[in-house]
Amino acid sequence: METKDLMKYDQLSPFEVKDKLIELAQSHHERMMLDAGRGNPNWVATTPRHGFFQLGLFALSEAERSFTDMAHFGGYTQSEGLKARFDRFVQDHTGTAGIDFLKQGIDYAEKALGIPPADLLLQYCDAIIGNHYPVPDRMLKHCETICAAYIRKEFGAGRPFDRAFDLFAVEGGTAAMTYVFQTLKENKILNVGDTIAIGSPIFTPYLEIPRLNDYRFVEVEIAASEDEGWQIPDSEIDKLLDPKVKAFFVTNPSNPPSVKIQDATIDRIAEIVKTQRPDLIILTDDVYGTFTQGFVSLFAAIPDNTIGVYSWSKYFGATGWRLGVIALCEGNVLDKMLADLPRADKDELAERYNSITLEPDKLKMIDRFVADSRAVALNHTAGTSTPQQVFMSLLSLFCLMDKADAYKKACQDLVTRRYNNLYEALGIPQPADPNAAHYYTEIDIRQVAAAAYSEELANWIDKNVHPLDFVFRLADEEEVVLMPGGGFDAPKSSVRASLANLDDAAYTAIGKRLRELVDEYYQRWKAEQK
Repeated sequence: METKDLMKYDQLSPFEVKDKLIELAQSHHERMMLDAGRGNPNWVATTPRHGFFQLGLFALSEAERSFTDMAHFGGYTQSEGLKARFDRFVQDHTGTAGIDFLKQGIDYAEKALGIPPADLLLQYCDAIIGNHYPVPDRMLKHCETICAAYIRKEFGAGRPFDRAFDLFAVEGGTAAMTYVFQTLKENKILNVGDTIAIGSPIFTPYLEIPRLNDYRFVEVEIAASEDEGWQIPDSEIDKLLDPKVKAFFVTNPSNPPSVKIQDATIDRIAEIVKTQRPDLIILTDDVYGTFTQGFVSLFAAIPDNTIGVYSWSKYFGATGWRLGVIALCEGNVLDKMLADLPRADKDELAERYNSITLEPDKLKMIDRFVADSRAVALNHTAGTSTPQQVFMSLLSLFCLMDKADAYKKACQDLVTRRYNNLYEALGIPQPADPNAAHYYTEIDIRQVAAAAYSEELANWIDKNVHPLDFVFRLADEEEVVLMPGGGFDAPKSSVRASLANLDDAAYTAIGKRLRELVDEYYQRWKAEQK
């Protein structure tokens, strides 16, 4: 494709460019298309799913205890004798997949989290059937307790993390982002023209949302260094010292490089907040944290200032379920900012929220997220569907009970193996990086060219090849779909490959096809030297 034709795609999100690449790749049938673009995992966690469906069957049998004289009808779960009936159900289905997990999960919730089995079963049966609105609308009580325990386990890396926090169950991480941006603006915490810092490279919507007319924030880039293993240099972190910077938005581990922020940098940010920027708002999206060892979230390190976002989608192969949470600690800086707003702003916000509370000034930020998610007027119907909440709590129980972290190690080994296959086929094996999640990888074509041939070839590519040429030719000539890195604020000459959504052998094939195209650039460059 000619450069002039490629230029029209420059302004598109990489997710929109991907659709064109798929169309190109599918137009050929010489080889099977290898789509490593969007990061949908090709595995699912089966044990908690078995438990979910067995729980559904038990709950349905409970519903059928009512309306016994009417076909096709069931009723509410009856609490009296519920635990005894569950025990009989378990006994009658001994050996059925998911039954042992359910029994162990109910036992674990009682012994480790203090949730009475009868209470949990009553909530689970009612919720999985889905015949009530979510109450509380922010998150079901016992589901929140279980999911909070999972967050504590996975995101503190053994550090003290005993602060109480609230969770708002949302429809995946993208819903969390939408609600956070909207509510911070509606509540005058962030205003049009405010300066925010964004850790880059980053998931594209974090770059695109602030630029919308709704927000029009001024963006300051906090750039990770490709030459430093995608860590953030101190010189970049120092930008947070500027009082004009109201908030710092970051994905950790990063997307697309898929590298967690090293502990020393986490501690440095915490020190800056503690000593010089107690007003700094931090939003951290930690969806890939479980793919690394010893992960420490900014939410655990700086709880007062941090909005935590997490989704169960990638780790458990549950992108279609739309499972996520927004987390806020008690006594957080956002609630303090609300209390310190000018009286005129408080009065304006009181008008916004006075239909849902008699004391709008006292409405916490986490509850404002909930209300704003349904345009306030529909607050009474807010909340993620109750079957979704049951499933996310079962996924959480699955990992809480996995004391040896066998599932985590298997997930990490899986994506690391694919990462190694890709780079070995490229001919540039990578050293082990303890901070790498390996869910994605950012491949800089300049660096591949320099490693395979010379810096001169890399410079030639820089001057003579449009940044989108590589991904379009990969799709058109090699039937490989990757995402352009520039759309994530990664180097223009880079591409993002998901290491989650294809079989192991496919990454060897992708590496070879990438190398074939770099070799072709080399031949063009050599021909020009003659």
